[in-house]
Amino acid sequence: MKKFAIAGAAAALFVVPAAANAQAWVQAETGLDIISVGGESDEGVSYGASVGYDVALSGGMFVGIQGTVADSSTKECARDVDVAGDKLCAKTGRDLAAVVRLGTNVGESTKLYVLGGYANGRVRLTYTDGVDSTSIGDNGDGFRLGAGAQYTLSNNMFVKGEYRYTNYESDFSRHNVLVGLGFQF
Repeated sequence: MKKFAIAGAAAALFVVPAAANAQAWVQAETGLDIISVGGESDEGVSYGASVGYDVALSGGMFVGIQGTVADSSTKECARDVDVAGDKLCAKTGRDLAAVVRLGTNVGESTKLYVLGGYANGRVRLTYTDGVDSTSIGDNGDGFRLGAGAQYTLSNNMFVKGEYRYTNYESDFSRHNVLVGLGFQF
């Protein structure tokens, strides 16, 4: 029992200063969304929100976590696929991600970082032959990698530019080039 108390006290020595230097944030984001499914690609607009929590490390470095919920306007349709007058459409749905960020402070107001983690995206296929309509949706699990730069505008506000690559299962991938406006707490 004594060992656990000593270990807990030692951990508190590291956690308390880290928590004091931690910073929670939330941002709205939008930008280019390029989707590739089976070798075919299309582009649209991505929009969503991210929340995160960064902890300062020594030497100007930081580590953090980020959660993202996004959607996209990307939609591609083809006509006369099976019979004259029919239509087959593929539309991206929601995109969820949980990633870890690792970065460094460059000067007093700029952060550069890389990120990586888990992502889950949705694609919906809809087929209409003029009489009947059928729709199926599928989720894809995958990984996300990216990099970005964040510039502090004031004590609480920042802007961000970020590139993300996400590879889901079933030959489904996404490239995002995003800008964000956020608030730090």
